[in-house]
Amino acid sequence: MKLKKLLTVTLLGVLVASCGGARDISGSKEKRAELPTIGDLAGPLANVEAKKLFGTKSSGTSQSPATYGSYAKGCLAGAEQLPETGPTWQAMRLSRNRNWGHPELVDMVKNLSRFAAQQPGWNGLYVGDISQPRGGPMLTGHASHQVGLDADIWMLPPTSLSLSRKQRENISSISTRRANGAYVNSSWTRSHHEIIKAAAKDPRVERIFVFPGAKVQMCDDERGDRSYLRKIRPWYGHHYHFHVRLACPKGEQGCVNQAAPPAGDGCDDARQWQANIISPPKPKPGPKPKPSKPRHQLVLADLPAQCKAVLDAN
Repeated sequence: MKLKKLLTVTLLGVLVASCGGARDISGSKEKRAELPTIGDLAGPLANVEAKKLFGTKSSGTSQSPATYGSYAKGCLAGAEQLPETGPTWQAMRLSRNRNWGHPELVDMVKNLSRFAAQQPGWNGLYVGDISQPRGGPMLTGHASHQVGLDADIWMLPPTSLSLSRKQRENISSISTRRANGAYVNSSWTRSHHEIIKAAAKDPRVERIFVFPGAKVQMCDDERGDRSYLRKIRPWYGHHYHFHVRLACPKGEQGCVNQAAPPAGDGCDDARQWQANIISPPKPKPGPKPKPSKPRHQLVLADLPAQCKAVLDAN
């Protein structure tokens, strides 16, 4: 498969995406390896949309934990379910059954929730979507979150960790942006900064996505070690939650990493994005860009070959 170029934060306004966007959200070029796909081995299911197959699986597999493919084109064997409620977290929107992930991600979320519980005004974390029981494309929403290495963490500070299932369906997170994402609003606190910083300092974490104003605010407020800011990548949306992405776990040969984030702390690029939100650049003269093509719906034949065994496993 050829290397595909993704937009950097300096190419603004051309592609609008989020966790549910058409491509992996990266902030740099995405590096994809050549992986054999299921292809004809899928038999009569070859051209069935993969989300209709993986999206209906209600449980994980007994296989050893392993990620296969990339964040937006893969699956997950041996997933671990984040318990619905823990001492410092609650999984939200339980009807979606998306509180499954690679054991490394589940461990990271638990560790982060313990740190969050020490912050003023926070009792832990409300955890949004992670992945489906066997990963793969989802029936609704995200293009990524397919290999159990992505997690959405709500911006809403938990005041109760005893919410019922019904309450978890009806409660909403809070937006922390103003001016279309150029700045944070009054709901943003230093605790948000410290929790995201702690996540970025976990060596397993590869990227964290926030809206541009949050990145700029963190750049402005940081007075100590700034190296972790490289992992904080501004991207569209991400004001109701921040998105944590782990790198491929060590030794997993079937997992495809993204290229590392660009060098530096990324603050200048974020400030340029902020400036373009405040004062959008004038369109360049010339023909209007062609409308983007509809997102290709992955079929079973498109996924890595190992995903057939994941789908078929008991």
